[in-house]
This record gives sequence, structure tokens and C-alpha cells, in this order.
Amino acid sequence: MVYPRFTLATWKRLQDDVQGLLTGTLFVALGVFLMKSAGLVPGGLVGLALLLHYGTGLDLGAILFLVNLPFYLLAWTRMGRAFTVRTAIAVSLLSLLSWWLPRAVALQQIDGALAAVLGGLLCGAGMLIIFRHRASLGGLNVLVLRLQDRFGWPPGKTQMAIDALIVLGGGWYVGDAHRLALSILAVVALNLALVYNHRPGCYQPV
Repeated sequence: MVYPRFTLATWKRLQDDVQGLLTGTLFVALGVFLMKSAGLVPGGLVGLALLLHYGTGLDLGAILFLVNLPFYLLAWTRMGRAFTVRTAIAVSLLSLLSWWLPRAVALQQIDGALAAVLGGLLCGAGMLIIFRHRASLGGLNVLVLRLQDRFGWPPGKTQMAIDALIVLGGGWYVGDAHRLALSILAVVALNLALVYNHRPGCYQPV
């Protein structure tokens, strides 16, 4: 969040951005927590981070932070300094919340279908809030928003196509058709939230 002059207007913008990024990243972290609890693999870099977490046992929050580092350069050169700063803050918040939630909430069991739908919708709603504040969750979000700005590609449909490839590519870990189907359901729920609620020009900074 870069503000050239600290006035009452910029103070209100700062408050708006802070609450937006906090709310959005909390929604996404909750969605990821539910899907992780059910052993699902969502799309995007979150899905790749979960695969690395499952395979290595490393902390998910740390993996999320590290895999996003290369994409900050793309964000800086293509989307601007303010966007990159907001995105770095959002990714850091998501990493922190992803580390904290499993330590704060003990979820013993959850139905896979509920985790897929609710987790996907929470992630989609959180991403919409973050997009509203001209930020992203790094990684493929940066690429998707860049493709929207450059070519006018709908972010929901673009994200859905990429996510489907990631989920199918991660099928080796999911291990059974049922969990693979639930992972795809989570991706569909997430991206339908974007398709039906994200419209170019409707989410500009206040």
C-alpha cells in the first residue's frame, strides 16, 4: 500500500486496504485449511504448495511464502510498485494465517464434499476481496490479472483452466478418483465465485 501524501483521504484508504487484505486473506486461509483437512489439492500455487507440503512435511505457510518469491518480479515489472507491495503483504498474511490456523483450530473430521464446496467458496470470496483492493495472492493470480489487463481474458475462466491442469497433474498424490473429483469440485466452486462476481472495471480502489 503506497500513499504519496498522508492526508485524511489516504488514512481512510489505508484503513480500507488493511481491513480488506486482512479479511480476504483470512477467508482464503480458512478455505485452504478446510481443503487441507480433507486431503484435497486445489489449483494455483496454493495447490502446488500443498503438494510440496504433503510430499516434504515442511510448513505450509513457509512454502507459500517461498514459492511466491519469483512472481514478485513479474508483479513489479508488469503491475506496478503499489500492486506488488499490496500483493507481498497479502501473501505474507496468508502465510502467517496458514501457519497459525492448524495450531488454533483442531478439526478432527470434515466431509470431503463440504470441504470442497465451502473451502472453494471461501477462497473465491477471499480472492475477490483482495482483487477489490488491487492486490493478489501472488503466483498465478498475478499472471491471471496480467492476462486480464493485457488481453481481456476473464480471470475466473483463465484461473479455472490453469487450476484444472494443476489438479490433474497432482492426481498422483490424491491417489483415488473420489478425492480427485472432490479436488476438482473445490476448483470449480472457487472459480465460479470469480466468474460470476468479478467484472472488469467494477473493482477499483476507493
